[in-house]
Amino acid sequence: MDNQQYNVLFLCTGNSARSIFAEVLLNNLSQARFTAYSAGSHPAGSVNPYALRFLESVKMPTEGLRSKSWDEFARPGAPHMDFVFTVCDQAAAEVCPIWPLQPMTAHWGIEDPAIVAGDEQQRMKAFRTAFLALQNRISLFVNLPFESLSRMRLKQELDNIGGSLQQVE
Repeated sequence: MDNQQYNVLFLCTGNSARSIFAEVLLNNLSQARFTAYSAGSHPAGSVNPYALRFLESVKMPTEGLRSKSWDEFARPGAPHMDFVFTVCDQAAAEVCPIWPLQPMTAHWGIEDPAIVAGDEQQRMKAFRTAFLALQNRISLFVNLPFESLSRMRLKQELDNIGGSLQQVE
């Protein structure tokens, strides 16, 4: 299990900011051990422009990012998911598609930066806060000792990551 490759799907309602951040972060922090994807229950149709600007400001790749439905990952021929994480409360409360082979799931709720009102600086601060919270959680995730954890213990660790307040101002 030490060199196993894992597929991870991050879910949010609109798939325009938080789940996009998580996809980019995991693909950049994972050292090829993980392949991250993101999707939404009701995709916005485009990535939030503030999310794109923030990613560009921290030198993260934005090419190929798009808002997409979780249905893409529930159909035949879609990549098998080992983990599915919800990053918004609304998506966590929705009835998700049935994922083949029962991936491990957890809820890692992050406040929605897209609903923050205010001037440019306040809005960018909200995106930064969401990004940093996800970065902290994903760093904890990629450093878990997967090979030595039972499935039950791994589930506990995933829930602990989501339950801890990892928000950074």
